[in-house]
Amino acid sequence: MLHIRHVFENALAGSITYDDAIHLFTECKPSTLFALADNLRKMTCGDVVTYVVNRNINFTNICIGSCKFCAFRRENGYRLSIEEIIAKAREAVDVGASEICIQGGLLNDMYIEDYCKILKNVKSEFPHLHLHAYSPMEVFHAAHTSNISVKTALSKLKQSGLDSMPGTAAEIFSKRVRSIICPEKLSAEDWLTVVRSAHEMGIPTTATMMYGHIETIEERIEHMLCIRELQKKTGGFTEFVPLLFMPHNNALGKITNKDRDKLDDLKVHAIARIIFHTHINNIQTSWVKLGIKHAQDILLCGANDLGGTLMEEKISKSAGAVNGEYITPREFNTLIKSVNRQPAIRNTLYTNTSLQ
Repeated sequence: MLHIRHVFENALAGSITYDDAIHLFTECKPSTLFALADNLRKMTCGDVVTYVVNRNINFTNICIGSCKFCAFRRENGYRLSIEEIIAKAREAVDVGASEICIQGGLLNDMYIEDYCKILKNVKSEFPHLHLHAYSPMEVFHAAHTSNISVKTALSKLKQSGLDSMPGTAAEIFSKRVRSIICPEKLSAEDWLTVVRSAHEMGIPTTATMMYGHIETIEERIEHMLCIRELQKKTGGFTEFVPLLFMPHNNALGKITNKDRDKLDDLKVHAIARIIFHTHINNIQTSWVKLGIKHAQDILLCGANDLGGTLMEEKISKSAGAVNGEYITPREFNTLIKSVNRQPAIRNTLYTNTSLQ
């Protein structure tokens, strides 16, 4: 039987164990869990809640993948031209964006040169923009189609203007779960290899976890601890983002049969803050997936960041998200102040913030 004081001491030291985390998630009163997470958040980030002014550009929804949770993929969809991508970047610059997040489906006829071409053209037109682009799956795919190593692919992308990478495509690292929901996707080991290589080359990434489908609490904890171990070695993760599974218009949603549990959302973000204390400072809550009101609640349970303004969001929307595609900085400031926190615009890497 774990002594709660010992668990709290481990949490403060940044050395929470698997058993500690399971105990906190399943045995502790939610109020105790949330209070601990909120205290650790305050110790780490103070009362500042950050967001970035950015734009998502999903350059294609055509994909050869077969992930059961995806509602975005189409066999015959759209594919943006370089000119269209530049036009979207220009719109973002016009409203003050500092970051462009570029991701897309997997194409059989897209090679590393094509990925680099997008980066080079955007960077040439807008050299000040931070290019946050290409998931580990996309890098893995580009390396495979181009018959080069992952490290070579990353080197070419960095030379073309890649500044950082989104840590999506992680889903859940459990082999059991991945064999059901995305059997053809890169393995957890491959994801970690791509990300480790990126970090070693000076390319920071985020880290994510998709939850709320067929995974167990134990598999969630194992996933987060695995990310923490890599962070101890590389220090390359800038934030951790729990991503709620969106069950509409996809095959996985038809087999999960789970009722939405908002308390579970709060607990996932809280345990993330506790597990990553002293390792990853920033815990982000996704307003697109969770909604504005619920995202505000999560700011009281360990989260300190609301992500980006986005301007455009296609992937979650296609799976049933109904929370909009764009929030203005003024709206962000209002919702943050309404929970007695101080809003601040940040850059992608959290190295510069401007209080609002």
